[in-house]
Amino acid sequence: MEINFKKKFGQNFLTDTNLLISIAKDSLVNKDTTVLEIGAGAGALTLVLAKTAKKVVSFEIDKELLPVLSQNLKDMDNVELVFGDFLKFTDEQILKKTGADFIVVANLPYYITSPLISRFLSGKLHPKSLTIMVQKEVADRICASPKTKDYGVLSIMVQLVADAKVVRQVSRKMFTPQPNVDSSIVKIDTKKTIQNYEQIVNFVKLCFLARRKTLVNNLSKQYTKQQINQAFTALNISLSTRAEELNPQQFINLYDFLIK
Repeated sequence: MEINFKKKFGQNFLTDTNLLISIAKDSLVNKDTTVLEIGAGAGALTLVLAKTAKKVVSFEIDKELLPVLSQNLKDMDNVELVFGDFLKFTDEQILKKTGADFIVVANLPYYITSPLISRFLSGKLHPKSLTIMVQKEVADRICASPKTKDYGVLSIMVQLVADAKVVRQVSRKMFTPQPNVDSSIVKIDTKKTIQNYEQIVNFVKLCFLARRKTLVNNLSKQYTKQQINQAFTALNISLSTRAEELNPQQFINLYDFLIK
């Protein structure tokens, strides 16, 4: 069945069976697992996941893919297809379909990567893990360490509450249609929840407001010189420090001190 690929939805489909099986293995899916998939596409990964998982709830924004999905998944009675923009569903609507215990597996379009990760790490959803395919440069940013060029808001947003690592590289040649960039598969294992997560992420954004400037300079947009000096002295942070030099826990400590 011919598929009309839509650029506006960032549609680039994988068809390599060995790679799809590898992605499923990376996610550690098993017979007791409920999988939330975002972007069913033509159903190639959905099918592989459904052969192992207890249940697959797959969201797809493109309703025109219903005929091909119905055909490709016709033998799978443990797949629930949900058509619509995932970001527009409430947490309650999603959890009603997945239950509280689930993992996420997805080949993510670039334009929803950050908001999607943020939602899973900040809200009520809180999956056990996310195994996501993203552009290689985004994967590098998610997993970056302090004092590196890729380290920034996205890195900290994830690492505040999860462990992340790149588990597989994927060439652009393995997609149809072929994109302009290579991809990586990132495994994100959630490890904790923290109070005021969204406020701390907003604080981190303030700290990175002008990357080349010092933390003091960026924080002065919102805090007094006295407040900043007291915090830096108490936490043993040099006044010449830039945001990229702090690890996630240091951002939490700095936020906690300043809001007091």
